[in-house]
Amino acid sequence: MDYFKNDLASIHDDLVNKKYSVEELTKSTFDNIKKVDKEIEAFLKLDEERALEKARKIDERGVKADSILDGIGIGIKDNIVTKDLTTTAASKMLENFEPIYNATVMDKLNDAGMITVGKLNMDEFAMGSSTENSAFKITKNVWDTTKVPGGSSGGSAAAVASGQVLASLGSDTGGSIRQPAAFNGIVGVKPTYGRVSRYGLIAFASSLDQIGPLTRTVKDNALVLNAISGHDAHDFTSSSREVPDFTKGIEDGVKGMRIAVPKEYFGEGVDEDVANAVKDAVKTFESLGATVDEVSLPHSKYGVPVYYIIASSEASSNLQRYDGIRYGFRAKDVKNLEDVYVRSRSEGFGDEVKRRIMLGTFSLSAGSYDAFFKKAAQVRTLICQDFENVYKDYDLILAPTSPTTAYGIGEEINDPVTMYMNDILTIPVNLAGLPGMSLPAGFSNGLPIGLQLIAPRFAESTMYRAGYAFEQSTDFHKAIPTLGGQN
Repeated sequence: MDYFKNDLASIHDDLVNKKYSVEELTKSTFDNIKKVDKEIEAFLKLDEERALEKARKIDERGVKADSILDGIGIGIKDNIVTKDLTTTAASKMLENFEPIYNATVMDKLNDAGMITVGKLNMDEFAMGSSTENSAFKITKNVWDTTKVPGGSSGGSAAAVASGQVLASLGSDTGGSIRQPAAFNGIVGVKPTYGRVSRYGLIAFASSLDQIGPLTRTVKDNALVLNAISGHDAHDFTSSSREVPDFTKGIEDGVKGMRIAVPKEYFGEGVDEDVANAVKDAVKTFESLGATVDEVSLPHSKYGVPVYYIIASSEASSNLQRYDGIRYGFRAKDVKNLEDVYVRSRSEGFGDEVKRRIMLGTFSLSAGSYDAFFKKAAQVRTLICQDFENVYKDYDLILAPTSPTTAYGIGEEINDPVTMYMNDILTIPVNLAGLPGMSLPAGFSNGLPIGLQLIAPRFAESTMYRAGYAFEQSTDFHKAIPTLGGQN
């Protein structure tokens, strides 16, 4: 099966018309993964036996004609818990953790008939922008294996971009779906906060985390989001708002749509090629009948410091459960209870996780709370208000996804501040709880450039409509990487 030449709808038609069986499709998927992933290292764990068993059961009952995802494989980021399948969050702390329940999104995918292929590499506990912070392996960029795939959902993006699976799930706390999607030349969507249940997502920052799909095309992305969205009684932050069919009206075009371009998103640090690709995208939207104007999001420049105070503070709170007592890694040869806590955390967590726990603990401490956490929460409100003011007059915001294309492995890992600034264009979207999409918009020196579309809360349909119109007017999504070398 060549996933570069197929989409979800075409494979569904083939399965319904019995061109091949679900078992044959699944076997072919695993054969390809075993061949390709030696070079890319996107997967941490494959679930071949159970996947083939489920495939046979679907073949026995017959593929449902009205369920487009039935019998199709999907890769899952390794911070989404999967019953009886190791879920590590790419951390030594959870190296042997086998959950006894499924995340809600996994139950929803199972209901849709999708088959879990395996678990995908990531930055440890989703903390990072390059997938270099994994305790187990470094995933490579599909377009140039000397470059990072982005993060923290680097494995999820690389698995799709290398044609190993048609779709994957990632999580996005400050750009962790959109930035790797941009670096790998695919489509990645962070839904509105509350659109998708977080139950069973290993928490990093609870007010920011959101699960979303990564795919090769806009329509495929909408189909997967259809399956995983909706209210969940297990998650008090999940929205009870009705979920529309995100593919409905996706082909209606952008004529009459009002699109805003924030001038702050083209500031210092944004590569010239990236800026030019986005400006070309503006011309494409104008040629399709949209009105595009420059606007201002004045507080977005504070997004990075606000994010790292709030996210690290929430991480400090969420990660205190890993204490070496109940589950997870426990240090050996400990002398007393304090030794269990200190050494289990010191040995179980990687440097980036420890850095953020310390930053968060400091920000929440009695002497610093008012100066840091409280102030960050107030500025977060101002960032939300900036977006609300723009959406009074516009349907959508258009911007670069990342200021640069993928950088070299090892190039920025020792400079946390530079690494943190990579998320400067994606972070405000999480702080405001908005839906955001990255889709391919060009190339620079053979590496993909990502275009970011940002919609008002729960307006994913508008975002998909615009993304689809752009995709159909360009050929960037059709480009296929030559695995293993510079393009």
